[in-house]
Formats: sequence, structure tokens, C-alpha cells
Amino acid sequence: MRAIFIPAVAAGIACMLQAWTLSAAAASPQHPQADIQRGRYLVRITGCNDCHTPGYPESNGRTPEKEWLTGSPLGWRGPWGTTYASNLRLVMNNMSEAQWLKHARVEWRPPMPWFNLQGMNDADLRAIYRYVRHLGPAGKPAPVYVPPEREPAQPYVQFPAPPK
Repeated sequence: MRAIFIPAVAAGIACMLQAWTLSAAAASPQHPQADIQRGRYLVRITGCNDCHTPGYPESNGRTPEKEWLTGSPLGWRGPWGTTYASNLRLVMNNMSEAQWLKHARVEWRPPMPWFNLQGMNDADLRAIYRYVRHLGPAGKPAPVYVPPEREPAQPYVQFPAPPK
């Protein structure tokens, strides 16, 4: 399968996702609509859609909201193997809010910026959860992880090998 080589993709992802440390201004259990709107805002500006919504970067962010966060068949291949952005709408549909808070703070394989999720406060993570749950389940699961020694079937972005 063909590889897409983007030398600056890691730096680009890191720059775009610096916004993951935003405050949780209006989010609270007493204001569910405010939580949903805050979650939508966070998803939109922190780069979630860049990987978890198929075609989002190519459409300059104009992908219809009903298609947001449904996962992607585009792989991200590097020394860790090939990973795929999960369908967050299916993942969160099967989780409680407490499970999501724990799940969001796990260390993930690259290029997922797990360190940014770990830096988010609970109110922002809850707002994201409530927004995604508000969207409802849609789509199908993303492809499964492919170990480094196997060639992925789907197209992928090839990360350069780390410097020696």
C-alpha cells in the first residue's frame, strides 16, 4: 500500500493541540447545554477532528458535524507500528463519564497527544464526553492496530525513523 510521507506532521499535530489546556469556563452538571456547547468548541479548536474525523483537514474543516469523530481509515505508521484514530462516538457510547475520565488519561501510541488530554481538567473532559454522547453513535470502528513488522492494508502517513 502507498505511504504518505509528511516530515512535519508530528510538529504540526503538537502545535495544533497546544490548545488542549483551555479552562472550563461554563461547564457544569447544572448546565448540560453549556457543557455540550463547550465540548463542541473544545473538539473543534483542539484538533480532535483533524485525526478522528475522516476528510476533515482536506475539507478545511467543513466536514458536516454529523460526521465528526467517526474514526479514520488513515493509518499513522512509525517505529511503534500503525495506529488509527478511533471512532470516538462508538468508544464513548460504551463508557460512563467516570470511565471516560480514566480512559482520557491513559498513555496512547503516537501520534495521539495523550499528554495533552492528561493536562486537561475534569470539567473540560466531561464537556467533551457530553458533547460526543450528544452526537450519538455513528459509523464503524476504526481499523485495528498493526504491529511494526506488518504492512498495513489501508493508506498511511509514514513518520520518519527517530534520529540515531
